[in-house]
This record gives sequence, structure tokens and C-alpha cells, in this order.
Amino acid sequence: MGIDETLAHVRAELCRLDPVAAAAAAHEPATYLVDIRPESLRRGTGELPGAIVIERNHLEWRLDPGSDARIPEAADRDVRWIIVCQSGFSSSLAAHSLRQIGLVHTADLIGGFDAWLAAGLPVDHPTEPDRPRGPGEGPTARSPSNRRSPGGP
Repeated sequence: MGIDETLAHVRAELCRLDPVAAAAAAHEPATYLVDIRPESLRRGTGELPGAIVIERNHLEWRLDPGSDARIPEAADRDVRWIIVCQSGFSSSLAAHSLRQIGLVHTADLIGGFDAWLAAGLPVDHPTEPDRPRGPGEGPTARSPSNRRSPGGP
């Protein structure tokens, strides 16, 4: 099976959200946008306000509530993670991986950050991009927990 077939198979099992639905879902309790894009992309195109930044290679360890390397928001398996990449391809594979480890409420953003931008949703352009979250690290002053509205106070 090639990557196109794999992606189609994975996506058939996922909850996928368009940008407007993802922005609305981010207002719900225990729901977080997770930006898995590398710093170079975030630096060049901007960041999702309030998103938790976790680069792809650490994703499972930071979001699994049983991991010693988890972030504080990974309180249990009922948390809803909405995974965001640049164009919506890597996020589908990442969301599938999280579902495979028991995080069954995980979704991904259709079209990724590019679609978010095209929908006219808020984007931050900080001087320095947020640093990815490490084990046990909570929100930073500029990147608060996503329980607030994206782009809002």
C-alpha cells in the first residue's frame, strides 16, 4: 500500500474538522489545538493563537497521559486533541498514531494551517516563535492553555 492509499485509509477512521469547526471546538472544555509544524514553518507563516506547540517527533510522549514526558493538559484519555500541520497531510498520520495509543478523541484539521489562514481565522506573528513544550511544561505567558478562545483573551 502506497502513501496515498495509507492516507485515505487513515482518514476514513478519523474525525476531521474544517478550520471554522476546529476554531469553535477549541472553545470546548478539555479540547486543544496542537501545532506540530517545525519552527521554520511557524516562523515563516505564523502561529495559531493559543495552540500548544509540540513538534511531531515528541507528540505521542507529550500527549499520552501515561507518559512521564506528558504535558499537564494530557490529564486523561478523554482530552480532545486537534492536530494541525501545514497542509493537512502529516496531521492525519499523527492523529491516527494518537488514536492507536488510545487517544480516541483526536482529530485533525482539514487543509492544515494553510486552510486556517485561507478561512481568515486569527494568526499570530510573534518576533520569536513559541518553543515546543517539553515534559511537564505548562503554558507560557504568550502561549496560554487553549481553553481560551483562539485569538481572544
